[in-house]
Amino acid sequence: MEPLTELCDLIAQTPTQFPDKIQWLLNRCPNPNQPITRSHLNSILITSRFVSKCGPHYISTDPKPQALVLDYVKSISVTFAVSYWPKSFSLGAISEFYREFFGYVVEICEVSESFGNEVGRCIGDVVMSAVGGECGDVSVAKCFLSAVGEFFPKVDVDGSEKVVEVLLNGVEGGLRIGSGFSPSNSAQSSPISGGGTSGGNGIVEEELIENLEKLEIAFKLIGHIVEKAKIDPVLLERVHVITKDQLKSISSFLKIRKRDWTEQGSSLKARINTKLSVYKAAVNLKIKSLASLDSDGKSSKKLLHGALALLVEAAEACVYSVWRKLRVCEDLFSSLLDGISKIAVTRGGHLLRVLFIRFKPLVLATCAQADTWGSSQGAMFESVLKASCEIIEYGWTKDRAPVDTFIMGLATSIRERNDYEEEEAKEKQAVPIVQLNVIRLLAELNVQVKKAEVVDTILPIFIESLEEGDASRPGLLRLRLLDAVSRIASLGFEKSYREAVVLMIRSYLSKLSSIGSAESKTLPAEANTERVEMLTGSITFKTLPAGFQVIAKGLANGKLRVDFRHRLLSLCSDVGLAAESKSGSSGADFLGPLLPAVADILSDFDPTGDVEPSLLKLFRNLLFYIAEFGLAPPVVKSPISLKPNSTTFSNGGNTIAVALQAVGGPYMWNPEWSSAVQRISQGTPPLVVSSVKWLEDELELNALHNPGSRRGSGNEKAAVSQRTALSAALGGRVEVGAMSTISGVKATYLLAVACLEIIRFSSNGGILNCAPSSNASKSAFSCVFEYLKSPNLMPAVSQCLIAIVHRAFETALSWLESQICETGDAAEVRESTLAVHACFLIKNLSSREEHIRDLSVNLLSQLRERFPQILWKSSCLDSLLFYVNNNPPSAVVNDPALIVSVRSLYQKVVREWIIVSLSHAPCTSQGLLQEQLCKANTWQKAQPTTDVVSLLSEIRIGTGKVDCWTGTKTANIPAVMASAAAASGGNLKLLEAFNIDVLSTAIVSATVKCNHAGEIAGMTRLYENMESAEDDSEVVPSAPGPGGLSRLISGSFPQPTRPKKQSFSEILLSKFVRLLQKFVSTAEKGGNVDKSSFRETCSQATALLLSNLASDKKPSVESFSQLLRLLCWCPAYISTPDAMETGIFIWTWLVSAAPQLGSVVLAELVDAWLWTIDTKRGLFASEVRFFGPAAKLRPQLAPGEPEAPPEKDPVQEILAHRLWLGFFIDRFEDESKTCYIIDVLILASRSQTGSNRQIFSEMIKSRGNRGKTTHGLVPMTFYNYHLDIIYSVETLWTMVVRHNSVEQLLLLGRMLQGTTKFPWRFSRHPAATGTFFTVMLLGLKLCSCQYQGNLHKFKLGLQLLEDRIYRASLGWFCHQPEWYETNNGNFAHSEAQSLHAFVQFLLSQRVDATQNDSKGQGQENGNALLNLKDSYHPVWGSIENNAVGREKRKQLLIMLCQHEAERLDVWAQPLGSKKHLLRLKINSEKWTEHARTAFSVDPRIAFSLGARFPTNLSLKAELTQLVQLHILEIRTIPEALSYFVTPKAVEEDSPLLQQLTHWAACSIAHALEYFTPAYKGHPRIMAYILRVLESYPPSRVTFFMPQLIQALRYDDEKLVEGYLIRAAQRSDVFAHILIWHLQGENCAPEQGKEPVSAKTTAFLALLPLVRERIIDGFTPKARDIFRREFDFFEKVTSISGVLYPLPKEERRAGIRRELEKIQLDGDDLYLPTAPNKLVKGIQVNSGIPLQSAAKVPIMITFDVADRNGDPNDIKPQACIFKVGDDCRQDVLALQVISLLKDIFEAVGLDLYLFPYGVLPTDPERGIIEVVPNTRSRSQMGDLIDGGLYEMFQQDFGAVGSPSFEAARHNFIISSAGYAVASLLLQPKDRHNGNILIDSAGRLVHIDFGFILETSPGGNMRFESAHFKLSHEMSQLLDPSGAMKSETWFLFVSLCVKGYLAARRYMDEIINTVLMMVESGLPCFSRGDPIGNLRKRFHPEMSEREAANFMIHICADAYDKWSTAGYDLIQYLQQGIEK
Repeated sequence: MEPLTELCDLIAQTPTQFPDKIQWLLNRCPNPNQPITRSHLNSILITSRFVSKCGPHYISTDPKPQALVLDYVKSISVTFAVSYWPKSFSLGAISEFYREFFGYVVEICEVSESFGNEVGRCIGDVVMSAVGGECGDVSVAKCFLSAVGEFFPKVDVDGSEKVVEVLLNGVEGGLRIGSGFSPSNSAQSSPISGGGTSGGNGIVEEELIENLEKLEIAFKLIGHIVEKAKIDPVLLERVHVITKDQLKSISSFLKIRKRDWTEQGSSLKARINTKLSVYKAAVNLKIKSLASLDSDGKSSKKLLHGALALLVEAAEACVYSVWRKLRVCEDLFSSLLDGISKIAVTRGGHLLRVLFIRFKPLVLATCAQADTWGSSQGAMFESVLKASCEIIEYGWTKDRAPVDTFIMGLATSIRERNDYEEEEAKEKQAVPIVQLNVIRLLAELNVQVKKAEVVDTILPIFIESLEEGDASRPGLLRLRLLDAVSRIASLGFEKSYREAVVLMIRSYLSKLSSIGSAESKTLPAEANTERVEMLTGSITFKTLPAGFQVIAKGLANGKLRVDFRHRLLSLCSDVGLAAESKSGSSGADFLGPLLPAVADILSDFDPTGDVEPSLLKLFRNLLFYIAEFGLAPPVVKSPISLKPNSTTFSNGGNTIAVALQAVGGPYMWNPEWSSAVQRISQGTPPLVVSSVKWLEDELELNALHNPGSRRGSGNEKAAVSQRTALSAALGGRVEVGAMSTISGVKATYLLAVACLEIIRFSSNGGILNCAPSSNASKSAFSCVFEYLKSPNLMPAVSQCLIAIVHRAFETALSWLESQICETGDAAEVRESTLAVHACFLIKNLSSREEHIRDLSVNLLSQLRERFPQILWKSSCLDSLLFYVNNNPPSAVVNDPALIVSVRSLYQKVVREWIIVSLSHAPCTSQGLLQEQLCKANTWQKAQPTTDVVSLLSEIRIGTGKVDCWTGTKTANIPAVMASAAAASGGNLKLLEAFNIDVLSTAIVSATVKCNHAGEIAGMTRLYENMESAEDDSEVVPSAPGPGGLSRLISGSFPQPTRPKKQSFSEILLSKFVRLLQKFVSTAEKGGNVDKSSFRETCSQATALLLSNLASDKKPSVESFSQLLRLLCWCPAYISTPDAMETGIFIWTWLVSAAPQLGSVVLAELVDAWLWTIDTKRGLFASEVRFFGPAAKLRPQLAPGEPEAPPEKDPVQEILAHRLWLGFFIDRFEDESKTCYIIDVLILASRSQTGSNRQIFSEMIKSRGNRGKTTHGLVPMTFYNYHLDIIYSVETLWTMVVRHNSVEQLLLLGRMLQGTTKFPWRFSRHPAATGTFFTVMLLGLKLCSCQYQGNLHKFKLGLQLLEDRIYRASLGWFCHQPEWYETNNGNFAHSEAQSLHAFVQFLLSQRVDATQNDSKGQGQENGNALLNLKDSYHPVWGSIENNAVGREKRKQLLIMLCQHEAERLDVWAQPLGSKKHLLRLKINSEKWTEHARTAFSVDPRIAFSLGARFPTNLSLKAELTQLVQLHILEIRTIPEALSYFVTPKAVEEDSPLLQQLTHWAACSIAHALEYFTPAYKGHPRIMAYILRVLESYPPSRVTFFMPQLIQALRYDDEKLVEGYLIRAAQRSDVFAHILIWHLQGENCAPEQGKEPVSAKTTAFLALLPLVRERIIDGFTPKARDIFRREFDFFEKVTSISGVLYPLPKEERRAGIRRELEKIQLDGDDLYLPTAPNKLVKGIQVNSGIPLQSAAKVPIMITFDVADRNGDPNDIKPQACIFKVGDDCRQDVLALQVISLLKDIFEAVGLDLYLFPYGVLPTDPERGIIEVVPNTRSRSQMGDLIDGGLYEMFQQDFGAVGSPSFEAARHNFIISSAGYAVASLLLQPKDRHNGNILIDSAGRLVHIDFGFILETSPGGNMRFESAHFKLSHEMSQLLDPSGAMKSETWFLFVSLCVKGYLAARRYMDEIINTVLMMVESGLPCFSRGDPIGNLRKRFHPEMSEREAANFMIHICADAYDKWSTAGYDLIQYLQQGIEK
């Protein structure tokens, strides 16, 4: 219910923005025929609440909610049936529902008149039905009537009179049970018949409680009706009669004794409560009925007199009743007094005289019965007081005489003597209670009435009583009078104030003088009450000191406060001096009680102002005595050991003991005195009375001792004790021996100074009281440094004063640290205190005294080190830059050397300040610097920024070499550095290590900001001037103007009333809101947002917001907050790096220029971040299609269904998140802003003031509009974000872990909690690695606060968050390791650097955690998380030992992160030489432990671990065992197949294979492995493979058609054949490709080879049968397509046979003739090598016969169009039709090349491969695609002399030209791609005829007749290089000729990355080749091709070793002699150009 209520209140503020939410609420309400549930009832209440809170405007515009509530009111009688309510609803719940519902109905009636009228017309009938009991259950109807009796809506006249009449009839006739309120004929006594009379036997006739309850309801209902409607006078007369009878019966009822009742105990109490409630309702009804009388009528006067008498009589009965302590009796009494008060003000006050006659005895009776000893005299006393005040205030203006008489009568009653003196022997109070309470009453009357005349009437009587009579002697009466006098004095009437204060001071001093005298010793015990009370303060009565405090608090008159301050300080000085002479007494007993009053009178005193010497001496005396008497709170934390000493009143105080105990504690006085001393310290000026002559001061100090005191200056023992205490107070900084020259009084004085200055900082951190007119806080350092300015100080004194400064500083630091956990206003005070101290120390650097400057530098450095957030306090930086650009104060201007020294000091401090701030928070620091430059023009100097510019010009930050700082800093985190570049206004392109020039970027950005601010200011000024001119030109005629021509000439036309103009700020705000909404709309539709336009708009909008903040004319909060929110959300919504850079720039600008908006901006950004999680954007794009390479390679190389690629590049959104994260890290490093958000709804209600609160309110209004952007609101889900754990955590970084604001970190904790709550929401794109681990680093930094002592109570929540982070971090490794390449050259380096930072923190955390855990083990006592055993962990699930498991998980994470960091290092620096050392440190047992730990967290992590270390046998063995043990739990993980589907398992027919039925599908390439003979066609395995293939579209499987054909060899169960037939029926293209491959399959043995095996023979025989079965399964349509497709290409292929007999010169013409005969049969024919290309025609002139030894291959060009593209976009495509050649080996080689191409593209590598299409169509026949726009290297040599280098210059231009370099780059990327492919495939015969160069300079390899283990020349393997890199090729790749050029490094880097990317899919590539082993292809005819292929992948190598291997391969191939030799051989043998 509570969330619904919050939602309702939120929507009600702006209901027009939430129509969908309102409709949702209405839909939750019940339908007429629907069973009622609790949810329905809650919805009714919420809807009613919503309508009640909406304004009348909305109610009129949308009547549906109001109509629903009205309908429910009309049908409310239906609810009287018990069956209506849910079974779980009790009568109490029903009653509460009615009460709440009608409470809202009454509120709606007040808002909407029409609604009230409708309710008024129907409510009477509803009440009538309930009263009459006509329907439903009586108990439910009673609940209804009870609720209506409390909340009665409007009712019309007719309905009201009917109800009243029925109710009156029921009351007059008695009430019958079970029949509502109808008259009863039962014998029960009527409730109006007196009810409380006793029978003849003395027993009371007892009424039924149920009847009494009904009577009460009846009275309440009648009362509401009488109040709201005018009823018939007859009915009103009946009401008077009934209520009169009820009032008469009150007295008799209350006089009944308890023993007269038959009931006793709780039942009697319940009856009495009910009866008195009836009387209360009757009294209220009486009062309301009297209000409707005609006040001037005679009858009304009589009624009023009678009613007044009855009310007074009943009130007196209540006072004397035995039931007066009951709450209901007190309420009845209050109602009676309220009625008396209302009667008093009727008829113009004519009844006052009569009233006071009866009222005074009632008042006195009440005072006689009231409690005297409690803090409150009871409810009856308060009611009398209230009524008295009302009557007196009214009578004061109407008839003052009776009022004076009444007051005097009460006042004189305190002087009346009673006969109590004669009864001393009896145990009675000495003073009558009535006197004490009358005094209290009169005092309260004075305070509340607050009239000088009343004070002048009463005060003299009080004073007279104090000076003579009973009150002149000590006693309770005197104490009460003194308390009353002090309260009167606090009212501020000067005459009474002075009389009272003089009396009180005189009384206090007289009592002090009497203490210890002989007279006081003879006084009775009662006479010493005041003294005892004064000493102990334990009694409730306010004594003289308390009276002084009342005056100090209450005085508001400034003049009187000054007077009282002086009087009170003088009194303290007199008391201190007098107390010293009291033998055997302690001065603390007399001075201590005065301290609270002193503290209050000093609360508004400014100690830094000019103080009169006389007053200053009084301050000094006060602190002197406070120190001497030990009244100051201890200033040393640890108590100082001392012998026990008696400090009781009877024994004289021991000076040594008191002094030492005052310093070290424990505090021995009243704690209130300690608190008072702390407050006094805030208003006490420095105790430097004379700064010139210390000797005179000492003489004055000696005068503070009484001559007879043992503490005098001559008492050396006392002096030693004071020095000892002083040394202890200074923390031992000054030894006692060094103080020998300091006298006793001077030591006491210094002790007073030490206590004062230390206490200043201990209470509130050292912020002084300020003058009422001052808004600025002042640092207590301004006081403590005053002592150091005194000249000619003795060395010992100077040493003590410096020690006092250090102790005060330490105290300030301790206080600030103690406030870390505070939030809200307390946190704001803490931060303000910190800034005030820092600014004072900065200012103090210009002090004339060198020792003060040095001390200020020292303290400022310590403050910055302990609280680094001051680095980003705008006020601190303002102060620094102001003083560095201004001369020292005028007092020192005449000293040039001093000016130079001070300026040099400031420059040094500023430089260090800026460097350190930049190293930790570069964004914030740059924003602040830019703001300073923007403010430079306001510094009013000719060259205001000279020094600043010279300082900034020396500072640079970046990831390159930076001399400003060393070690790990925030600025070294790549995400932070990228954000810093954005904040500087630059555009960071990670091309290489970079630096940011702080000065240049700051000036540029400041210029941009100033320009935009100037634009806004200029437009605003122009608009205002134009408006002013228009206003001046307006003429408003006061009389009718002239007519006709004269009016036309004069221009005097009647001016219509002009509407109120919209301010220009409002216009601009609306304009920018629309512009930003347009950007959002564009992004929402998938359009591109113009970067420059977006940046300019956002910058201008930011300038507008800031100008509005500084303007006096504030715009509407709604517009302001909407624009601010859009500025925060738009970059997040657009989610591009450019937009995010703009966002960071403007966010930094906002929070730097307006720190008060920092909390708003941060709150919005956190909500936006959480929104991106909910909407799956960027880092949280968790859908598979955003997974990068793994998604792009599905299902061929990765398991899973293929999905369409995302519309937006996910990497761009991830980079946007990366920038954003850097800004967050930077902002939370900064401590100048305070965040108040834990939950969005709490945000508006706490810690916000002024305009910020309104801004929050408007923002919260807009947040419920989920999913809408019509008002510029980005969709929000803040209602879905709830904190599972209450985080109250510390800072982000280790160095500031003790000092940051908990409030900011709560916000950070909320962000991290939402981020890590669901680890599977993270994107698994490899480009997100660095960003992901930067988030995790941020989280771990946050969690490291659990080891801080002051956050120990939050350790549980922090550990849970830490466990979430560890789980999320380990979860990153659930997926196989991937590579990814971006266009940013340094991106990989930054990713590696991010991961290294995470690893470094993990390693350092292990040490810190171990140390802290060992230290805190004793304190934990078995922490709930650290010592969980055999239980369920909220993050890890079931665990055995969390402490052990936690360490194992951490070690596993460290190992995985180290490996990943190494991988990224290799990728970032592929040419590096870093060695892999990880494996050397891990033994087999550790691998086993890692495997088990990973498997326990998530089995996928374990399999990923196996993929990272594929050759680790220990790891593989353990994973195999784990799979066998947990086979049922991992059936969704395809990667687990390799661990239980093995040849051995097939051999043993393992039962584990039965699980394959339920196993998740693997990739197609993975499935191919199980077709091989090693698995023997196991039926379960075959069934699984075929299920996998069936799960994928046939188009995806077509690629592996050669392998599927080979699978038929082992298809004993005909399963593969069945799949092929089914797939062929699903796809025509699949069927056609399959048929061509079946036709082309031929493995006839070569001459001299072994004969064909029986298995192969059977396989060959099967192929035609399969072909026929496929054709037989065709539908007619499919058969027609098949016929036309195959006939067409059969005709084209057969041309080769026609040409064979023809001479060579005639063959081309023959081709043309044959092509002309071929007609295109349909428009759905396609190229067999490329099914996506539809054949549109044949170019008959394109036919070319090719050279061949046997047959005549021909090349023909077709006109083709893309199947899925524009059919009119015709392109040529040439194909070679071969006859007599086996193309299957080319198919296999190009399959591998195609897989490599897909891998490279998925990874993002810029490598080029062209896997042209090849298809065998018949034995030794096939179709080969021609690579377009290419020439062979041999052909190029025929046309152009020279090598490739010269050819490229001729084709592409001179070296260095853009075209040449582009061609060179193309050659590099293609050469690198084919280098990787060549390494794996080992293609030979690489002469220049088999190498093509296209028109863009790219290299393409063709003709793969020799691959793997085969080579020309009878496998002589002459070409020993792994790939061809001839001399002419090296000239292009390496201009240096020494493998040292940039292009060569690029080539090798690409080769390394390509090789590493291929290694990731080693098994899939090998499986593709493995399936063809028995195909009869020549490449498998010798050696071990599969084994050698695996070796070339080198799975046993680490990534770095593999990279080094590839580098070696490249170097080996570089211009190798065998390559040149083979080209020479081919040139000599074949004539192929070399």
